[in-house]
Amino acid sequence: MQTKKRDRLGRAHSNGYKAGLTGKTKEKCPYQNTDAKSEWLGGWRDALTDKNLGLFKL
Repeated sequence: MQTKKRDRLGRAHSNGYKAGLTGKTKEKCPYQNTDAKSEWLGGWRDALTDKNLGLFKL
C-alpha cells in the first residue's frame, strides 16, 4: 500500500517539475487531492529554482 501512495505522489512531483520547466503557471495544476497538489506545486517550485540558477535553458 505504501509503495503505490509513494509512486503516485512521486509522479505528481515529477509532473509538476516538468510543467515548471516548460513555463506553465501554477494555476495549471491538474490535481484536486491536497497531497498530490502539494507535491505537484513542490516540483513546480523546484523547476523554477533550477531554471533561475541556470541549470536549464529552454
